[in-house]
Amino acid sequence: MTTLQRTQHKGDKGDEGHAMGAPRHAPAALSKIPALREAKLLAVRDAKEAGVPVVGLYCTYSPRELVLAAGGIPVALCGYKQDPLPAASRDLPANLCPVVKTLYDLAATDTCPYFHFCDILFAQTTCDGRKKAYEFMGRLKPLHIMDLPQLPDAPHALPLWRGELERLKQFLETHTGRTITEEALRDAARATNREMRLLKRLFDANRRIPAPLSGRNLLEVMSVTAYSDVRGMGLALAEELLAEIDADTSGKFRGAPASAPRVLLTGVPVGIETGKVIELVEDGGGAVVAMENCGGYKVVDYLADEEDPRDMLTVLAEKYLRIPCSVMSPNTRRLELLGRMARDFAVQGVIDLTWQSCHTYNIESTAVGTFVRETLGLPFLHIETDFSPSDRENLRTRIEAFLEIL
Repeated sequence: MTTLQRTQHKGDKGDEGHAMGAPRHAPAALSKIPALREAKLLAVRDAKEAGVPVVGLYCTYSPRELVLAAGGIPVALCGYKQDPLPAASRDLPANLCPVVKTLYDLAATDTCPYFHFCDILFAQTTCDGRKKAYEFMGRLKPLHIMDLPQLPDAPHALPLWRGELERLKQFLETHTGRTITEEALRDAARATNREMRLLKRLFDANRRIPAPLSGRNLLEVMSVTAYSDVRGMGLALAEELLAEIDADTSGKFRGAPASAPRVLLTGVPVGIETGKVIELVEDGGGAVVAMENCGGYKVVDYLADEEDPRDMLTVLAEKYLRIPCSVMSPNTRRLELLGRMARDFAVQGVIDLTWQSCHTYNIESTAVGTFVRETLGLPFLHIETDFSPSDRENLRTRIEAFLEIL
């Protein structure tokens, strides 16, 4: 037990005597998540059997509104796995990003259930590893690649990206046999915005002290609200969670004790299977109260303007170009978002997580660290790791030392 844990444990004796890092009380709706994961997959299967197009997406830059406007189901495809990767080991270099290797292996071995049900796929030219791996994956199912402009503020970026959305529209119309109308696009934007506003309200609940949800809870929620919400089941769960939290005027829901250091996680996308850094922070006595990562806050923070009089392809192109991924240059929007989140969630430190061989996030970590230390005046820790548990004890030592500082 670290000094931090001993001190907080002693101070928390009156709080029902729970061990450090364990949630005090959790909303009852969280217990429904395991069953909901299975129900969502079965709903996708049933929809496919009923003739509804299932469209696989690999990135937050994928404008899912076009899929919805075509009457299809957008599904976020798997990218996390700790088991051996036989297809990736055969076809891809060993020193490639583990996300890229995993998403390819799950597709090539047909072990991602959502991929199995997909009729078509589309993706973007984000990092070099992804766009080259997509060349292999295009042999497995019809795959459309969008050319993502990576100078988002350049004058040519918006027209170029709007043209890519036009190409995607044509691809979807060809493969689904359905016409995507302006009215359908606007309706899809409204529906997506309602969903994002709800999730933002849920994430923002963790501005409270103590935060009602742990970092583990946030990962679980993200796992059932990401796309493929055929019957609105994920959103219904989010509404139920939010209702429980809003009704908790006594503050009994606690992802961690009120005295736990509040941590903001930024960097690469994280899944339940690869959440070891979050686990180590919370087992060490900290509280991961917010995640800027893909699938987290950076997704819900940018909405399409529903009332914009311009055509919806332009409006949607503008929305997606604002996403602050490290493939963008310069990526000043990420720093602006981190600054707002650090203030709004009252964080005491920032951890930047990078997967090994993810060059864009690794290089950008220097700028993020400088911003966090010098502009925000907060402690900063950069962690580079992979999906395996082999470095857990080393990471535990580093994370506990970081929490001691907080």
